[in-house]
Amino acid sequence: MVTHMSGKPIYQGIADELRDMISSGVLAPGDRVPSTNELSAYHSVNPTTSAKALTELFNEGLVEKRRGLGMFVLETAREQLLSSRRAAFQEQFVRPFVHEADQLGLTTAELTAMIEKERTR
Repeated sequence: MVTHMSGKPIYQGIADELRDMISSGVLAPGDRVPSTNELSAYHSVNPTTSAKALTELFNEGLVEKRRGLGMFVLETAREQLLSSRRAAFQEQFVRPFVHEADQLGLTTAELTAMIEKERTR
């Protein structure tokens, strides 16, 4: 299977890019998602690869098919993505961060001060 530089399959990278566009609001609810052919031309990949990315978004309940018109972002897609990303963020970053802070004996106030300092950079 051909992969992207990240080591992921190319279709997964395309699907991730579309998820990012939905999460950020670039693709809003009701917007048409680029077609298989548009994605294939843009990414210089086989249409089957692009179709696999779109099928993944459809299976996740992020887009709907409208016969003869294409795929469109569902009303609930952005919040669904943000919710799952928040959960993943907590699991991948916050939990280890808090564990390390506990190991270092940092208080919640000290952690908050560190976070605030980083946010103002």
